[in-house]
Amino acid sequence: MPILLKEDLARPLPKMYRVRQQFDSVCLEDTAGAVRAQLSRPEVASLVSPGARVAVGVGSRGIRDLYTVVETTLTCLKELGADPFIVSAMGSHGGGTQEGQREVLAGYGITEEKLGVPVVTTVDTIHLGHCANGQPIWFDRAAFEADLIVPINRVKLHTDFVGPLQSGLCKMLVIGLGNHKGCSAVHEEDPEHFAAIIEETASVILEKAPVGFGIAILENAYDRTCAVEAVPARNLIRREKELVQIAKRNMPCIMLPRADVIICREIGKDVSGAGFDPNILGRSSALKTFVLPIPQYQKLVLTGITPASHGNGIGVGLFDVITRHVAEQLDLEAMYANAIACNCLIDASVPCTVEDEETAVRVALKCCRGIDRDNPKLIRIQNTLHLEYIEVSQALLPDVAADPRLSLVEE
Repeated sequence: MPILLKEDLARPLPKMYRVRQQFDSVCLEDTAGAVRAQLSRPEVASLVSPGARVAVGVGSRGIRDLYTVVETTLTCLKELGADPFIVSAMGSHGGGTQEGQREVLAGYGITEEKLGVPVVTTVDTIHLGHCANGQPIWFDRAAFEADLIVPINRVKLHTDFVGPLQSGLCKMLVIGLGNHKGCSAVHEEDPEHFAAIIEETASVILEKAPVGFGIAILENAYDRTCAVEAVPARNLIRREKELVQIAKRNMPCIMLPRADVIICREIGKDVSGAGFDPNILGRSSALKTFVLPIPQYQKLVLTGITPASHGNGIGVGLFDVITRHVAEQLDLEAMYANAIACNCLIDASVPCTVEDEETAVRVALKCCRGIDRDNPKLIRIQNTLHLEYIEVSQALLPDVAADPRLSLVEE
């Protein structure tokens, strides 16, 4: 099918050059040791009683050192005399089903065989009460019936809302451990109110459920762990607000000021809950304010979905052009379950689909206005989580040379 003119097909695409972006690289050298140090603090260790059944909440995010943090936490809890087990805390991810969530956890190595503890992925919930607006509060039954709950999550900016609380321990308590039912209830709210709803709901959960402490993970711009902190429940909300600000300062970005087309090699649930971070690409069906610098560009191309997403290509609908490879990877049922629960159907729409990346770039450029078609400005990234190295076309080399944070690596 001739979707482009002959002259569009004949015009050569520009050479691409590899560029390094320099961010703050401070990170932990011994993540397991840091976890041990945190759990040995008296105010944390005293919360664990010998013989206590401890539900350790683990979610679906692609946290670099997740397995290490989880394994070390379980070991420390056992050394304190507790009887820990894993409970899935991922809302509607994994299709919102017991089997789907077990599969997601297994993809991160979180299995009974490897960790030597039960992995509970039942999605039964109990009703803990209501928010001031009448919204019901649902909470995972297996976690609630434990003697102690220890959620583990990365604290970072959220992809759908802005506020003092964003993605982290409180959100895991409210949405992750709310399972599909709780996730759906919360997402009936306008995203502008999410931060307040999460704080209010988390306060109720912390009052009624046996949450002992949470383990917050902070990552730097290179997706490496830069801090781990055990936060007791009594000051979890206050401390998490402080951690959100630290996480914001650690976020990566695309440092170039402009482009015609940005090509993203992959999106995925292990990259971001929205598939990609809107604060980096400036596309969102919910977020209205972006807190990071974003290049001015016209079209967005997608060429893949991460294997860890298991076909949940949520976020695909915010791209302009995708390849057939992307479309063939989509598990529509899993993606739709996530999109419906989050009330973001546009994120699950399938955009203009073409045969391969070259065609996708040509279509995107064709649909740009007012550009130099013989010397277009292209940026290619792996995903929004890994931005140390990007690729740029020749037209952007002057911008690279003008920024001391950027350095040309190779063609």
